[in-house]
Amino acid sequence: MPPARKRPRAYDVTRTRTAVLAQFAHVREAVRALTPEQLARPGPGEWTVRELAAHLAMALERVSRAMELPAPGGPRPEIALLEWPFSTALNAPGIAGSARDLAEARPGLDALYEETAARFGELVPDDAGDRLVTTRAGSMRLGDFLVTRTVELVVHTDDLHRATGLDIPYDRQALAACTRLLADALADKAPGGSVEVRVPPFAVVQCIGGPKHTRGTPPNVVETDPLTWIRLATGRTRWADALEAAQVSASGERADLAPLLPLMG
Repeated sequence: MPPARKRPRAYDVTRTRTAVLAQFAHVREAVRALTPEQLARPGPGEWTVRELAAHLAMALERVSRAMELPAPGGPRPEIALLEWPFSTALNAPGIAGSARDLAEARPGLDALYEETAARFGELVPDDAGDRLVTTRAGSMRLGDFLVTRTVELVVHTDDLHRATGLDIPYDRQALAACTRLLADALADKAPGGSVEVRVPPFAVVQCIGGPKHTRGTPPNVVETDPLTWIRLATGRTRWADALEAAQVSASGERADLAPLLPLMG
């Protein structure tokens, strides 16, 4: 019999909404400081920094547009929060094209960010977490969709930092939500209790089938910091490279996450 899966983690909608806006404000300040030369630099993949900045605005605008649409039919969402990380690869080509189009259509990034934040503040309430909204992956609860926005914003804030060298703050709640969702997605992908994955101070999960640990020091432990974990989960960093750089500690014969990573394409 496969191991039982735990009940999904609960997220406070109001705190998540506040965290999304706070992280977007940090990104806006960073983008405002970029020079034309910096905006033209290569970003992640085939994007330029300008296209990456446009995509960050899109990540927030998707919520506002979803709230403008009628709620999708059906009493239940089509996609659960823990399924979302595994759905992103299918939508990547369309998202990349939309970011390029937006970057060309809206060269004034600060005005774009101001408009995006204003629309979000007007259209997205903090007390409607159970409302269904339409997303690229399928219908989701608004509260869950907001958690996915912390992933988009935190991951691409890190991309922006690495492409430009700017030190951009991370809202603690946004970083926590992003870390926890990706850790829980790992546990959902490989359910079990033989390996404990620690990402202090935000997440501890057990995963991978095998003998379950119940007391004392677990025989198989993986530990890393939040940003390294996020880079591993999204394919920005390879497992072997993180081990070699001592960014991850892994003890025990089962403590090898390489076959399970990345979680997001």
